[in-house]
Amino acid sequence: MTASNGQSNTKPLSWHSHGITDAGKVRKHNEDSMLERSEAGMWVVADGMGGHDGGDVASQMIVNSLKKVHEGISLERYIDDVEDILIAVNKKLIQKANEGTKRTTMGSTVVMMLAYGKYCVYLWAGDSRLYRLRNNELRQMTTDHSQVEQYVEQGLISREEAAVHPHGNMITRAVGAAQGFFLDMDIQEMKKGDRYLLCSDGLTKHTLDFEFQEMLNKGTSTEEICKELTELTLSRGAGDNVTTIIIDID
Repeated sequence: MTASNGQSNTKPLSWHSHGITDAGKVRKHNEDSMLERSEAGMWVVADGMGGHDGGDVASQMIVNSLKKVHEGISLERYIDDVEDILIAVNKKLIQKANEGTKRTTMGSTVVMMLAYGKYCVYLWAGDSRLYRLRNNELRQMTTDHSQVEQYVEQGLISREEAAVHPHGNMITRAVGAAQGFFLDMDIQEMKKGDRYLLCSDGLTKHTLDFEFQEMLNKGTSTEEICKELTELTLSRGAGDNVTTIIIDID
């Protein structure tokens, strides 16, 4: 899917993307959901919290709600509308979880990217990630909201130890997890030739950053790279659902 930013600049940026989601090799249901709206400059990956009832309901509610958001007249308004939607979803999920006789949690991580003019904004909660490839160099743009990431920041374990730590699935923030929900956010200027990767942790559990860099550096299409990343994850057992979106800035 391809779209432009609609600006009147002499050389406006445009973008095209492709996304794939797969249940993986172990889980019966796919609790991941994704949204690819190139025409609105919006891409979303939501990963329903494993082990909780209604993880697929939570991720689908995020995606279905964000389908209704319009670009608006300014980037600031666009961001405000997205934040308002996700805060409302958080409230609905908590209410829904408390309706039954058995207290439960209906939650989901979320990572999303908004492209507007020459800028992109990324917002996230949880351990689904956004990467950027620029000038052949890969950079993780988001920081996981997870227990092991806190351990790393505190100097208790190394980055290598974090990759195999038994608390690897413990996230510290998600939509639907707590009343005081908020998103982390950052903004940057995009450049022609940038390539972005949004993914659930089902991909990062089985693939190392240097492998991402090698595959994203290939001159192949967004569709081909999504397929290759998914197939690589499946070949390594795919113990979780896996979702990948690749965005190229033209």
